[in-house]
Amino acid sequence: MNLIQQILRAALFLILAFFGLIMAFVFMASTLLAIGILYIVARLQGRPFGVKAYWAERRRPPMPARPGAWSRTDKPARRQDVTDIEMREIP
Repeated sequence: MNLIQQILRAALFLILAFFGLIMAFVFMASTLLAIGILYIVARLQGRPFGVKAYWAERRRPPMPARPGAWSRTDKPARRQDVTDIEMREIP
């Protein structure tokens, strides 16, 4: 009886491992497909595709919608420290 239980446990483990392996391959395939699509779109638009180009684009300040348009980046950032706090003792 103990041998049958061990065989069933091993079979269940192998089945679960097999399904986990299939899910990992599906995840890798979908990731490769997404990266391929992003690469093709970047090449069609004439932009470089890579981590450095992505971070360089993300760090750039946003362009205004039209020349002379007002945006939040036109105002200088406030540099005041907040010093007013209220403390209460809880009995």
